[in-house]
Amino acid sequence: MEVQEPWTKPVAEVLAAFGHAEHPLLGLTQDQVHAQRDKYGSNALPKEKGTSLWELILEQFKDQLVIILLVAAAVSFVLALTSPSEDRLADLFEPLVILLILIANAVVGVMQEQNAESALEALKSHQPDFATVVRNHGERAAIPAEELVPGDIIEIASGDKVPADARIVAIESAVLLVDQSIATGESEAVSKRPEPVEQQQCVLQDKINMIFGGTTVSRGKAWAVVTSTGTSTEIGKIHAVISSEEESVSPLKRKLDDFGELLSKIILVICILVWLVNVNNFQQHGGWVAGAIYYFKIAVALAVAAIPEGLPAVVTTCLALGTRRMSARNAIVRHLPAVESLGCTTVICSDKTGTLTTNNMTVLKLAYVGRNGRMSTYNVHGTDLTPAGAFTSEGDGISSSSYELPALSLPDASDRGMMDLCGMVATLCNDSSLSYNEEKAVYEKHGEGTEAALAVLAEKIGCQTDGGMMTSAKLSSIAPKARATAVRDSHLSRWHKAQTLEFTRDRKSMSVLVEPVQAVSGSGRAASKSAGKDAMLLVKGAPETVLARCSHTCIGDAAEVVVLQDETRTAIMDAVVQWSSERALRCLALAMRPGNAIEEQLQVIDVSDSASVMQLESGLTFVGVVGMLDPPREEVKDSIMKCRDAGVRVIVITGDNKLTAASICRMIGVFEKDESLEGKVYTGAELDQMTLAERQTAVVEASLFARVEPSHKIMLVELLQAISGEVVAMTGDGVNDAPALKRADIGIAMGSGTAVAREVSSMVLADDNFATIVAAIEEGRAIYANMKQFIRYMISSNIGEVVCIFLGALCGMPEALIPVQLLWVNLVTDGLPATALSFNPAEDDVMEQAPRGMDDPVVDAWQFFRYMVIGMYVGLATVGGFVWWFLYYELGPMMTWSDLVNFTKCSDTSSSHEWACTIFHDYRPSTVALTILVTIEMFNALNSVSDSHSMLTFSPLRNPLLIGAIFTSFALHFVILYVPFFNRIFQTAPLTFTEWCAVIWFSFPVILIDEVLKFASRMRGGAARRRVVVKSKSQ
Repeated sequence: MEVQEPWTKPVAEVLAAFGHAEHPLLGLTQDQVHAQRDKYGSNALPKEKGTSLWELILEQFKDQLVIILLVAAAVSFVLALTSPSEDRLADLFEPLVILLILIANAVVGVMQEQNAESALEALKSHQPDFATVVRNHGERAAIPAEELVPGDIIEIASGDKVPADARIVAIESAVLLVDQSIATGESEAVSKRPEPVEQQQCVLQDKINMIFGGTTVSRGKAWAVVTSTGTSTEIGKIHAVISSEEESVSPLKRKLDDFGELLSKIILVICILVWLVNVNNFQQHGGWVAGAIYYFKIAVALAVAAIPEGLPAVVTTCLALGTRRMSARNAIVRHLPAVESLGCTTVICSDKTGTLTTNNMTVLKLAYVGRNGRMSTYNVHGTDLTPAGAFTSEGDGISSSSYELPALSLPDASDRGMMDLCGMVATLCNDSSLSYNEEKAVYEKHGEGTEAALAVLAEKIGCQTDGGMMTSAKLSSIAPKARATAVRDSHLSRWHKAQTLEFTRDRKSMSVLVEPVQAVSGSGRAASKSAGKDAMLLVKGAPETVLARCSHTCIGDAAEVVVLQDETRTAIMDAVVQWSSERALRCLALAMRPGNAIEEQLQVIDVSDSASVMQLESGLTFVGVVGMLDPPREEVKDSIMKCRDAGVRVIVITGDNKLTAASICRMIGVFEKDESLEGKVYTGAELDQMTLAERQTAVVEASLFARVEPSHKIMLVELLQAISGEVVAMTGDGVNDAPALKRADIGIAMGSGTAVAREVSSMVLADDNFATIVAAIEEGRAIYANMKQFIRYMISSNIGEVVCIFLGALCGMPEALIPVQLLWVNLVTDGLPATALSFNPAEDDVMEQAPRGMDDPVVDAWQFFRYMVIGMYVGLATVGGFVWWFLYYELGPMMTWSDLVNFTKCSDTSSSHEWACTIFHDYRPSTVALTILVTIEMFNALNSVSDSHSMLTFSPLRNPLLIGAIFTSFALHFVILYVPFFNRIFQTAPLTFTEWCAVIWFSFPVILIDEVLKFASRMRGGAARRRVVVKSKSQ
């Protein structure tokens, strides 16, 4: 039993296919249930096998640089245990430090990856626990939802979560509204009906006779037959995509991996070269084996010098600090690499509802018939749920002016009474309301968005009371909690809602019978009509249907009822057409029918019969018409312009209809006001009909895709990534968005969205605001610029260390620096300033530069040249200080160059020198070399505040944390120089004043060298940067 494309089949055919031909609503028998479950399985999403902790840990040690350090640490550990040594603690300290570094980096990596499977569990939360089903000849029962099978007859009602995909069989209420935003992204609840759909190939939004698992029934009651369960449902398909999607690698990780691979090859070559060059020197170190071990230790020192052990920690720290700055701007980063990835974003695929718009339907236009028979039209301001806003009049010779309502002063005195009447119909013919959330300090809606918009409008208008006009001054003095319904409560104090006639598709209207409170008895029914007021039927609905039933209209301060003239009727519809076509406003007409006879008619008619209710809703008096829209956020337009300046393309992808989405895009600047949309707007159905080549053209040229499904979103992301190598940021909030969020380079979820969307995303917007995305991109670019600065700083230091070790081995000198000293420099003294460089202030033109390419190297040819120049000087200065101590320092041995490079042949029995051979084991020359290295690096940190600006014009004082880090690094260096315990571990000694003067003399030239290189950078890159800025502004 299986039905293909059930939305195209009549109800009877679908039921017959599942064995319900004779008794449609008696349900499946137990035997049929067992047969279906054996065939289709349970109605549950499978539990995915997660990655074990051990697998995550092992994954962290697959990097080539990590493997080199592991080998170096293991061999050093063995040598430390087996070789004779006077200080075994110092020998063991080096491999232990290397292992601790690797373990710390592995812990950080595991912590970043442990959230991978949580999205799949969050997805299951959208499956209901129980379902009401009919089985075994009509028995109704509540069973676990996972026991449902295709063919089951289920009952759904208001508030229920749909347990599986199903075909509507019968609707028992006037209307069935389903909130299917998690599956389709639609901003409003969708009206369902059982009639077949003609199109075989259509998007989910057009399957109006289908309900989907995980969605929620907003209003109504119905019966449906289950057509798909488990992984075959729409939510099951999303689960399959999420579980099969591989995590994308961030641009930075890819570049650092490539850099690490290159560096590992260079290290191996240098280590082998050191051995080959010194093969003839093996015998001078106590034999071939001892010589091989000696030069192996030098090779280990080279590996330690060349590998920037502190880089992963500093990168992680920099990204973590970036997340703090972003969180202050309402962008909560879940995966650290996304901080950097944001900086190279080239395309933002943004959802419309709630991101570009406020996600609150808002009345923007209000019109009614003035005393002169012409339309009085107002623009209503305020785009959130706050019950206050200005009204701007327009047209008919009235000067455009702004009026803060509730107000007494209006362009026409007659408008005050009409305003009151519009507000009364809007708030009483309404099942929604406002409330004030004291914890969040915001107004919130309860009920449907359309009705909530009318409730807000009524609160903005105010009303007349027995105590006088409820002006804005009076209302502003009311506490927010009471203010949320102040006007509504005032109307309800005078009018009692006796009966509601729900909206139906046939009538396209809703009405409410209200009675004067003075005439209502304790039983709730009208006791008398002596109060001088009649009951009224208040109506709202589609303008074309409501206006067709209107014979009169209200005008004037007293809301005088006059005959509705044809020219007035035409003017009303012209306004509606204009609002709908030019601004895609959803229009509703407000009307009423006074008279006590309505109550008697309601008692005798069948309210479930649309024709009877339409007869009751005839002879209406037109009150007014409103135009509403989910309006754009005020700050979005400026953010779109900033994206254009930054070379970032914005594509709007939404489940809403084409006309509304295009109108919003014009408002926010995605399209110009009069721009032709030919070839720039497509629907999901149109995408399905295209060839691959046509789709490729569409994603390059179009800026809006409307009426799309989850599969379309993934398709668009993959096309953008494949065709032009775009770095794609995708926004979303529903379950339907999860696959695309995971597939995109940067998935951005809304804070108010589903847990599934948040779990698969890289970043969450706490305020659901598009402007926050742009701010995060700006922050990401600044972070990347800072990252390049500290990478430059650390790599130039490592190059200097390699040059130092290599020159010493090449010349046959004693070791100027030992591995434990190199680790100290790489991790501590260099690590602190490198981290502080993360706080460099952003350049002013960071958002006027084109995005960098996904394949752009972290280090280009010119930067590498600069690294080499600085690194060469660092190495030469370090070796130079070491040689100076032996050859020229007056308190040193004052030996010859030949003595130094032939130190292995030194003998105390010779009378050719006045110093002992033990001088080569003195800690002081190595300490001078180490201190020169540290000091140069501190000067180099000052150079790194700006890539091209001179220190004279771009002062290091702009980054006070860097100054503090430099002082801290020097303080720590003083500790290992002047504390005896650390002298033993790091093989250091206190320095004299003369030695410190030599350190400064060797170190300071690095500032002058870098100033020359910066000047060359400015001359080389100034014109190119100007061209980039001009080009990005022209896009």
